Amino acid sequence: MTNRIDEKFAALKVENRSAFIVYITGGDPSLDKTIEIASTLERAGADVLEIGVPFSDPLADGVANQLGAQRALQAGATLPRLLYTISQIRTQVSVPIVLYSYLNPIFQYGFPQFEEDALAAGVDGVLLLDLPPEEAIDADHPHLIHRIRLIAPTTPEERIRSIAGQASGFVYYVSREGVTGERDDLASSIPERIGQIRNHTSLPIVVGFGISNPAQAAQVAAWADGVVVGSAIVRKIGELGNDPTLSQKLLDFVAPIAGAVHSVAKANSALETRTH
Repeated sequence: MTNRIDEKFAALKVENRSAFIVYITGGDPSLDKTIEIASTLERAGADVLEIGVPFSDPLADGVANQLGAQRALQAGATLPRLLYTISQIRTQVSVPIVLYSYLNPIFQYGFPQFEEDALAAGVDGVLLLDLPPEEAIDADHPHLIHRIRLIAPTTPEERIRSIAGQASGFVYYVSREGVTGERDDLASSIPERIGQIRNHTSLPIVVGFGISNPAQAAQVAAWADGVVVGSAIVRKIGELGNDPTLSQKLLDFVAPIAGAVHSVAKANSALETRTH
C-alpha cells in the first residue's frame, strides 16, 4: 500500500529540496475554518500538513499551541469530529496529513479503531508525543499508517538506534529541549545531531521546535529533509480568529517561509551533513 508521505519525500529527493511541514491545531478557531486553513496552507506551499489533536493538558507545548488547543476545545473539537473534518479536507487537499497527538485521546478512542478511522479519513501518519518507545500498545495490530518517532537533543546513541528502528515515514528531531515555541536563534547542534541520526536510519529526518521565520527555515532546510513550522502559524491563526480575510493573510504570512525552504538545494548539504 502506498503512502503519501513516502511519495512526497521521494519526489522531494528527486528535486533535491527539503519538505516544508506546517503544524496547525485541529479545530482552531473552528472545525469548519480548519478545512479552509488546510487548503490555504497547501496553496501557500506546504508539502505536509501536521494537524494537532487538541488536548486539555498539552505539556510539551508552549503558550501559542496551548492557546490553540484551548480555542479548539472551546469550539467543540473532539477526535471523532476532527477525523470527520480531515475527511472533508481530503476533498480539497492532496498533501500528506500527519496527526500530532498526546496518547490519551487515542487511548480513549482505541488504537486499532483509531488507525482504521484515520486511514479512512485520509491520514497518512501519526506522531504521539508522550508514548515511550518501550511501550508497544498495539504490538499485535498491523500498522495502517506511518508511525513518526521523536528524537530529542538529549537522546543517547543507543536510544536513537532503538527509536529510529521503530519509526516509519520519517523521524522528527526536536531541535531544542523544552516546549514548542518561537525562538530568536537556532540550536547550534542541529547539523551534528542530524548526522548522528542518519547513522541509524535511511528515513527522512525533519527538524522542528523553534523555527519561526524564513531565514531560520532556510538554514534548517540546508541540513534536514524537512522543516516544521508550527507555533508561529498557530499564533497567527489566533490573532486572525474569524477574520473574513484569514485565508489571504495566512497565505501572505506562510508563503515566504515556504519559498525560503524550497529555495535551498539539498544535494550537497545532505552529503556534507553525513560527513560530520
